[in-house]
Amino acid sequence: MFPQPLIPVVARGSEMGGSSVRRATVSARTRSRGRGGTVLLPSMLTFGVIVASSGLLLMIEKGILAEVKPPPLHPSRGELSWRNAGRARVASEQEDVGYQVLQDTRNRTIRTMCGQKNMPHSVWDLSASQRRTALKHILVSDKHRFLYCYVPKVACSNWKRILKVLDGVLENVDVKLKMDHKRDLVFLSDMKPDEIRYRLKHYFKFIFVRDPMERLLSAYRNKFGEIKEYQLKYGVEIVKRYRKNPGKTTGDDVTFSEFLQYLLDEEVERMNEHWMPIYNLCQPCAIRYDFIGSYERLNEDASYVLERVQAPSYIRFPERQSWYKPVTPQTLHYYLCNTPRGLIKELLPKYILDFSLFAYPLPNVTSEFCRQ
Repeated sequence: MFPQPLIPVVARGSEMGGSSVRRATVSARTRSRGRGGTVLLPSMLTFGVIVASSGLLLMIEKGILAEVKPPPLHPSRGELSWRNAGRARVASEQEDVGYQVLQDTRNRTIRTMCGQKNMPHSVWDLSASQRRTALKHILVSDKHRFLYCYVPKVACSNWKRILKVLDGVLENVDVKLKMDHKRDLVFLSDMKPDEIRYRLKHYFKFIFVRDPMERLLSAYRNKFGEIKEYQLKYGVEIVKRYRKNPGKTTGDDVTFSEFLQYLLDEEVERMNEHWMPIYNLCQPCAIRYDFIGSYERLNEDASYVLERVQAPSYIRFPERQSWYKPVTPQTLHYYLCNTPRGLIKELLPKYILDFSLFAYPLPNVTSEFCRQ
């Protein structure tokens, strides 16, 4: 276990309308069982990143972030023009303030954390395995000159459908067929270094993000509740490893607590892509994305991207499938409040960069919240 680093973070009063300087010292640690080694978080920043942006710590402590939905990295309001003007709505003053606060928080947090010397500033600064993971998750459209880093459980199947329609492989986004996640798609990892450099420099780059705990719950419910392959490959192992009397299991009875325990003991870079942190999948410090869309604003953000890449007007983001079971706030509340608090807190360091860089609030598992 490595020593607990003390990370000073400065919040400049000039950015918040005052002149005082606030310093917060945060300690963080993590552990790894099973292999007897330690888990090294990216640049060992861990919990310190939560307060990298001025005012973010206070916002988290006071629960302000929990009251508003986090926005994507949008251009200024004046630069936006939606494909369908009828969809546009005039936000209330309160919503507009919340939008601007979170937009500013996310922008400054990413600039602050990714600007540090010990963070990667290009894909060539990454280790071979980190670079391979990132490049394998970046899809290429040469026709429309954009790069999309797909994140499983953040509507990536629908984005892949759109890419296939743009390339003429599919007739439209509503074609009823099982998604082949490899065929007829071009990945940045398929290209030579010079080709990669050119596209990273000149193409429009975007990703879509989601609340980390909501994404994990979505992966858990889908993979262990519906997919036999995952039940046999991961479920059986998880039950045998963490249950005192596993009996004869087929892997379809994994509890959420057992799943989180498994994630706690797993090395981040060896995780399955469906629960690997977004940071490790897309490396937002090594790759400067032009746009970061949010799952919470999926339709609005998708419309902006489609307009930005000059997609044909008949191409729209697909509607949610009727069979899809969304993770509601009530569902997330139930699972979090029925999971040991200590387990959730231990797991946070592995996903702390996703929470902080994309301005998502830490999960609320207080007794008061769980009594509601």
